[in-house]
Amino acid sequence: MMKVQEDAMAVPESAVHYLEIVTPEVATAQRLYSAAFGWSFGAPVPELGNAVVATLPGGGCCGIRAPMHDAETPVVRPYVRVADLDAATAEAVRAGATLILAAMELPGWGRITIVELGGIQQGLWQVP
Repeated sequence: MMKVQEDAMAVPESAVHYLEIVTPEVATAQRLYSAAFGWSFGAPVPELGNAVVATLPGGGCCGIRAPMHDAETPVVRPYVRVADLDAATAEAVRAGATLILAAMELPGWGRITIVELGGIQQGLWQVP
C-alpha cells in the first residue's frame, strides 16, 4: 500500500477524504498547488483515473487528473468519508440529491458514489 493511501485511510468519518480536481491542465494545476501550498504530488495512480495525488495536512488527499472522456467537464469535487456508502448515498438521494455515479469499487482504495444537488457535485467515499 502506498503512503498516500495509508495516510488517507486515517481521515475521520464526515471529513473530506479526497479532493478531486478534473482539468485538461493537469501539469499547470499541479504546479499551482505545489507552489501555492507546498503540496507534493506523486506519480499517476491508475485506480484514481491516473490522477497525480498529494497527501494534505490532516491526512486527506488531493488528486488532479484529466477528463476521462469528452463529456467530462472540469470540476472540483470533494469526497466525504462515510462509514456506510450505501446508507449515505440513500440518505443524500432522500434529501434531494441526484445520483450521478452509482457505487463503484476502486481496488485497494474503497468504494465511491457521486451525487449532485443544486449543480454541485459531492462524492462519498467508504474506505476498505
